[in-house]
Amino acid sequence: MLAELRQTLAKLERPPGLEEAGVLATGIAPVDAALGGGLARGALHEIAAASEAHVTAASQFVFGLVPPAHHVAKHVAWIAKDMTLHESGALSGAGLDEMARAPERLLTIHPRKTLDLLWAMEEALHCRALGVVIGELRNEDIDLVALRRLSLAAAAHHAIAIVLRASPVRTASAAVTRWIVGSAPSQPRYGPGEARLRAQLIRNRRGPVGDWTLEWSASDERFVLAATNPQPVARPARDRSARAAVA
Repeated sequence: MLAELRQTLAKLERPPGLEEAGVLATGIAPVDAALGGGLARGALHEIAAASEAHVTAASQFVFGLVPPAHHVAKHVAWIAKDMTLHESGALSGAGLDEMARAPERLLTIHPRKTLDLLWAMEEALHCRALGVVIGELRNEDIDLVALRRLSLAAAAHHAIAIVLRASPVRTASAAVTRWIVGSAPSQPRYGPGEARLRAQLIRNRRGPVGDWTLEWSASDERFVLAATNPQPVARPARDRSARAAVA
């Protein structure tokens, strides 16, 4: 009965058009299973850095969710206040290339005020040429009405709206999912290890929550589950007898 009640409430809270919008698969089986197939299109999602020191990891996670340029035709909008550029710096074109996310498909907008940022996000979500709209915020409070407007705008054109925060918040939200992302220690093998991060799904209207350690895979052009046993295992020597190998 409780499960049925949760499903009924989740359906009432979802913005119109969410069911028809489909999902954006992450390619990570346990994450997609928790999300009901992938990140919901036509919906609002909130991703917060564990603290301001982890904003880079959270930004990398956001771009990891965006498909590579050769997998998607639509553009991505990244909207951040001009003060954020002075505090955290601009996005790196070389870093985007390394993640196979083409800088030429990225539209950057830098308003002066938070209200202008929210307005720009809403207008961008109504643009059919954009598939993902990301708004980067520091520690500003956003009322539920503004978040609801973003959710409805995303549902209108089956776009994905992402609010990227510099630190977690506990206020009410219209977001379908809420994440907390921070950097994690890499596992060196024969030099510096691949970038790792910890992604915590703390709210999910479509299923359970979860906690995963992810590692960037250049060959897959996406994040994958970090290996639980990263150290290489030596193969049996070919010139040893079977008895010696077993011993």
